[in-house]
Amino acid sequence: MRPNVLLVTLDQFRGDCLSSLGHSVVRTPHLDALARESVTFARHYSQAAPCSPGRASLYTGTYQMNHRVCFNGSPLDDRLDNVARFARRVGYSPTLFGYTDQGIDPRATADANDPRLSTYQGVLPGFDWVLDLSEPYVPWLAHLRNNGHDITDHVAALISEPERDESLSITAFLTNTFLAWLDGRGPGEVGAAARPGNTPWFAHLSYLRPHPPYTAAGKWTNAYDPATVDMPIAPAAERHDFHEAVMQLPDTAAPRTEAGMRRMRAQYYGMIGEVDHHLGRIVATLRERDEWNNTVIVISADHGEQLGDHGLREKVGFFEQSYHIIGMVRSPQHRAGHGRVVQAFTENVDVFPTLCELLAAPTPAQCDGRSLVPWLAGETPDDWREMATWEYDWRQLYINDAPDGSAVNWPNDRRLERQNLCVQRDEHTAYVQFGNGDWLAFDLARDPTWRTQITDAARVLPLAQRMLTWRSQHTERRLSGMKLESGGVGRWPAGVSWRDSH
Repeated sequence: MRPNVLLVTLDQFRGDCLSSLGHSVVRTPHLDALARESVTFARHYSQAAPCSPGRASLYTGTYQMNHRVCFNGSPLDDRLDNVARFARRVGYSPTLFGYTDQGIDPRATADANDPRLSTYQGVLPGFDWVLDLSEPYVPWLAHLRNNGHDITDHVAALISEPERDESLSITAFLTNTFLAWLDGRGPGEVGAAARPGNTPWFAHLSYLRPHPPYTAAGKWTNAYDPATVDMPIAPAAERHDFHEAVMQLPDTAAPRTEAGMRRMRAQYYGMIGEVDHHLGRIVATLRERDEWNNTVIVISADHGEQLGDHGLREKVGFFEQSYHIIGMVRSPQHRAGHGRVVQAFTENVDVFPTLCELLAAPTPAQCDGRSLVPWLAGETPDDWREMATWEYDWRQLYINDAPDGSAVNWPNDRRLERQNLCVQRDEHTAYVQFGNGDWLAFDLARDPTWRTQITDAARVLPLAQRMLTWRSQHTERRLSGMKLESGGVGRWPAGVSWRDSH
């Protein structure tokens, strides 16, 4: 019998913020309990930031250089397969609670006035959108009004979360909606009293928190004393021009005072505490419904959070705090891996191939990642990647830098392709390649805080060569492995139709 699938994203959840991984302040008792029956990937990374690029990699299993969602507002190419389309192909009705922040491919509509052409906050093709919590969070605002809070502005609604009871938070609202939907399906699939015709489900819970504003809900706003939280990594005295520039931007500059820094971190930890609490509610419900042993659970994030490290907040640039994220997978049929903590480098592009293998379906040839199932089974692959890779693109600042767009002479002007960077970090080093030719390298063996640079060209050259090799090995390949002779494309790969590989 096919399992249920629960795909959870916690927006902007840093990978180090789990008490089970030894965080000195944050407490995550329910995620810790889940970790004892799951595999925790301690070095799990998003492939891009902000939201739309990071989610595009998660949903399609491809690196940014292939999916080309470069910023919030980039359309997602409709030719790409994704986890929702895959789930539908194998018999599920994939349902979404929250948002996916994926803009429509303009070629997918003939209507020039299609409202989807004016927003990046669309739904990933393939999902049934049960609860739409894209901005401006219309259902949640209606819920607040129905409970006596006359708030019409979604930003104000989030900022004022500390002033209301936590039962009215946007996190509680999403959780309650999902649990009500689950209850409406009748008794659990595995239970003796299962409703006739009840089928396994595939649900994506896309939580906003711990995304800013840094305002935890209700009691969670006081869960951490600012005076006792840990302090961030200070910026290095010698900084690249890009780092210096983003430190000055209002949206990405860290608070200038110690009090402001402490408050931001305390509120962020409070938001983590709240999502941890609600995930505990979901696990308890699955157990009560007798669905716990028939539900695959994947917990990840779209990207991380600087949280003051290196003088920055939000998600920006090349530092790993913006990309190191939570990564947990529970597969009931792979008990050998339960409780395991994997220190190898894993990536969000691995999620799609993992779901494919867990559901006994072919992995689309577009996927750049690899299945995590061997780790779930207690194995240690001997050919696993030795580094994590991520990309950041800021071309949106230059696309319309003249009223008529003439500053970019499309398609001949390649200046936009200079507004990006790519990072690879392994056990001992980190290498940053900028699109304009600049580069940085950090000695993580000597200084894991990313403040000690490598300037010796003899040490840097192999890192640059490795990145070039990586790019050549991960270019678009969906048709490149096929050969139009001796029976045609249907013969490759053995036993798999090219149609199955999308």
